[in-house]
Amino acid sequence: MKRTLAIAAVATVAFAGAAEARDQIRIVGSSTVFPFASKVVEQFGKTTKFKTPVIESTGSGGGFKLFCAGVGVDHPDITNASRAIKSSEVETCAKNGVTKITEIVIGFDGIVVANAKNGAAFDVSRKDLYLALAKTVPDPKGGDKLIPNPYKTWKDVNASLPANPIEVLGPPPTSGTRDAFTELVMDHGCEAYPFIKAMAKTDKKAFKAACQSIREDGAYIEAGENDTLIVNKLVENPKALGIFGFSFLDQNADKIKGAHIDGVAPTFENISGKKYPVSRPLFFYVKGAHVGVIPGIKEYVKEFTSEAAIGADGYLTQIGLIPLPADAMKKTSEAGKSLPANVK
Repeated sequence: MKRTLAIAAVATVAFAGAAEARDQIRIVGSSTVFPFASKVVEQFGKTTKFKTPVIESTGSGGGFKLFCAGVGVDHPDITNASRAIKSSEVETCAKNGVTKITEIVIGFDGIVVANAKNGAAFDVSRKDLYLALAKTVPDPKGGDKLIPNPYKTWKDVNASLPANPIEVLGPPPTSGTRDAFTELVMDHGCEAYPFIKAMAKTDKKAFKAACQSIREDGAYIEAGENDTLIVNKLVENPKALGIFGFSFLDQNADKIKGAHIDGVAPTFENISGKKYPVSRPLFFYVKGAHVGVIPGIKEYVKEFTSEAAIGADGYLTQIGLIPLPADAMKKTSEAGKSLPANVK
């Protein structure tokens, strides 16, 4: 599945004869996509004549910032993302001469809420998660007004939940996982309250503030872009919960377990079958001006979009990537095979 982002401005690509200064692909972006891209990087380095690409986990937002900063050997060629590029980021790219961008969807991922294997079992709704994590919430005493979040334990939020203190380790605002969690969980839970849902039409700014502002009193802890660090902290503290991509749950199933959300377990089958409510597509973006200049980009993209990598039995599905449906997989594979030097 490929979407070409056409931008009106035309870039004057100025590598200034410095293409030889970098003969390795440079990749940045999403911490969620990082394990998948790293596996492709490893395979690509072992099976082709090209140097192994350099890859860095910066978060989706951080990746777009670097990717859109300009054209030339000082700027990355590819950025991974666990959300689609925003129109504001496309505009930033255009201002800096990055005018030809190709979006490729590689598969799907679920966002999980997990804790240590020896921790309490959790079955939460998206409304529960909103009430536990929002900066302001509807007054539990009634009335259509918001108050600073008073909830200290999960049992305060919902009597059927454990009496553990609310302590959640999760991604920072620069993370695509945070963006997706906000949209798929916080907004949905927030809209359970008619007076807040009405704000979406009457005062979008107020709606966004009510639904998307995360509490800052210590109940939510920004744990950076390192999801492995979150897993380790959950093992150390069985009462804490963590938010990250399904692949990290899948790879650490001996240490942690996923909470049911709206009664559905975070399993490969439930995510691929569209039963699990908190799932999203994963992407990478290619800078068209660099294709054919930085060695190996077309070949790397071909590997990443191959059946061997992202197909139903591909080596990335073995580490938690949820594969695309057959028709979407065909489009992605074709896009990977035919990536031109300058995407139009």
